[in-house]
Amino acid sequence: MSSSPSPFPRAVKASFWRGGTSKGVFLNQLDLPGWLQTTLDSGKPSSTAQFKRMEDFFSAIMGSPDPYGRQLNGMGGGISSLSKAMVVGPSTQPGADIDYTFFQIGVKDGQLDMAGNCGNLTAAVGPFALNAGLYRTVPETVHQGDAGTVTMRMRNTNTKKIIQSNFQTRRSNGVWQYLELGKCSIDGVPGTGSTITLSFLNPAGSKTRSALPTGNAVDQIKIGDQVIQASLVDVSNPGVFIDGRDVGWRADASPDDLNTDPKLLEKLELIRRRGTEMMGLDPNISSIPKIVLLFPAIEDGVDIACQALSMEQAHKAVPVTLALNLGVACKMDGTIPSRLSRHLHPSNTVIGHPSGTLEVGAAIEHGNVQSANLIRTARCHMDGYVNVLTADDGGVF
Repeated sequence: MSSSPSPFPRAVKASFWRGGTSKGVFLNQLDLPGWLQTTLDSGKPSSTAQFKRMEDFFSAIMGSPDPYGRQLNGMGGGISSLSKAMVVGPSTQPGADIDYTFFQIGVKDGQLDMAGNCGNLTAAVGPFALNAGLYRTVPETVHQGDAGTVTMRMRNTNTKKIIQSNFQTRRSNGVWQYLELGKCSIDGVPGTGSTITLSFLNPAGSKTRSALPTGNAVDQIKIGDQVIQASLVDVSNPGVFIDGRDVGWRADASPDDLNTDPKLLEKLELIRRRGTEMMGLDPNISSIPKIVLLFPAIEDGVDIACQALSMEQAHKAVPVTLALNLGVACKMDGTIPSRLSRHLHPSNTVIGHPSGTLEVGAAIEHGNVQSANLIRTARCHMDGYVNVLTADDGGVF
């Protein structure tokens, strides 16, 4: 991290990273104001006032609330996948090297959501922790003197789950740092980077008690005079999966097409909210579960096609935690994903989405989900300070 003094009256050290197909502000917990460190150490805010103070802090960083939807006054990019933050710190939990907490910030309303994890930004957590000095262990595998591989166990505090991150490193002046350059490419991101392999361990029941919270592979959701079949699955992050044709949507339609159909968006939100209640979750939390429209794949080498929604907007790719959920659900007998999948691979599922494809591996033994795996890339765009000065002269500090 940068050692130069802050040029702002209210600022904290920060890094700006791309992880997978998302971008966000990364903060070392040890660099945060004392009140915020204490709040995070306790696991959750102890009062409404404390939560509001934390919400104001992250909203100031991202540039929300913004009625124009652009977040020009902060680091956000005007859409949900670009309005995110991660706080990373040392872990006191056995079996974990570091802890991290994910924050989703509402673009227009500035509402803070800590309900779920972000799989895309998780790709950058390990590299950030190494670069920030939060992880000092010598790489387990050293390839050629100054190149190595780190395997880091990371505990996500939102879901209380362990994610194992395997990524490339280099040694410079005796210090190991993340090696960004490589030949791996992922759809939705131009160029290439080094390979980051994420393994979400025992991912079932991230916010509920099991992979199938209702006990059913398929549930009936009544909306008006129509009954929609849905698979309510909780792996990595909860998801509501429906056949897109059941709501009259097309596999070849773009996210922009869906975003300009307010009647369908309203109907999908009603389905999502009812499915949320059936899973025993709060329907007023808009980040989880997300709803996904599924379609039979028509492209060669693809098992299933999807259009995911996030925060009531059609996603231009597919959120990683949803892809992990979908990849596992495709291997669960009787679910809608399993019915629609072509099952081209015994343990992997190639998912088609508006920006390309994503391959997910699922390890299931005797009906138990051992892990869900995928490959991502990440890049650090900036190290320095982020200004948290607000209109009321930085009251969030």
